[in-house]
Amino acid sequence: MVDWVPMRVGARPVPQPVATPLVWATASGGAVVLLAAHYALLGPGRPGPALAALCLLAALLGRCARFTAAPGTALLCWLLLNGFAIPPLGTLTWAGQRDACWLGCLCAATLLGTALARFRHARAAYRRVAVPARAATHLDDGTPGP
Repeated sequence: MVDWVPMRVGARPVPQPVATPLVWATASGGAVVLLAAHYALLGPGRPGPALAALCLLAALLGRCARFTAAPGTALLCWLLLNGFAIPPLGTLTWAGQRDACWLGCLCAATLLGTALARFRHARAAYRRVAVPARAATHLDDGTPGP
């Protein structure tokens, strides 16, 4: 069977983000692995290092995700953190200010990762577009190019 794929001319300025369900599935799987490693190395009852590891995971996932995936990624990481890193294990609780702060940290980490990735992609796209334009103007007026 033949797959028809549209051909594009030139480089795409900004890479396409990963689909949101794939980001959420990776967040769930990564959080389970991180919390299992946390439980094996440090034991339950120490949510600080687990929160830091999950914030790092959320920021890394934010680098390849859309902005709309940030709240879901933060919520999935918080659900697993709350359910499996804080005694009693397997029970979801809401401790008011603490959990709101944790959700805020996870969402901020995801949004920060996404914003930094978008900024980096935009700078790279600007350089790809601006350098050939500058080289063409230098060559047109008779001066040597870069």
